[in-house]
Amino acid sequence: MSVKRQSYSADFKAKLVLEALEGEKKINEIASKYEVLPLSLKNWKKQFLENMSLAFDKSTVVKEYKDEIEELKKSKDSIAKKLGETIVEKDFLAEKLVSLASSKERKNLLNTKLNLSLNKQCKLLHIGKSSLYYQPKKPFSTNGELELLDAINNIYSDFPSYGYRRIHSQLLRDGYNVGKKIVKSY
Repeated sequence: MSVKRQSYSADFKAKLVLEALEGEKKINEIASKYEVLPLSLKNWKKQFLENMSLAFDKSTVVKEYKDEIEELKKSKDSIAKKLGETIVEKDFLAEKLVSLASSKERKNLLNTKLNLSLNKQCKLLHIGKSSLYYQPKKPFSTNGELELLDAINNIYSDFPSYGYRRIHSQLLRDGYNVGKKIVKSY
């Protein structure tokens, strides 16, 4: 079983350090009395002696912290201002890019060698990522379409009782690579 780490209040530490500074009891006695490690008590005493000047002159420490806080506030404000300007510029340029360039031109702007991911580039250029991988199907040629229509008409004129399923089967036997939906649509 693990032992929970004990945390002590500043008042408790100060009480023990003052008792140790009085010198009536040894550090080991005080530590065993309050069930504290002697090394912890020695560290608290050392820390107290290093910083005891603060008890008499708090204003210098407070002033240093206030100055540091003011510097941090100023740097934070300047960074926030610069960030705001950059965001406005980015939005302006993105709007202009979208309005000036077609989607094909914007697709050509993508660069895989940048440290910027494709997802981020697509988002900045207002391009759908799926459009990068889309291969458009070649349209059905008008010559092939007319030939298919003639074949369907010939089959229908020979066998007027055939429905689209039987016509489809006959087209497949005749060497046409066509689906049932296309035959049904004609």
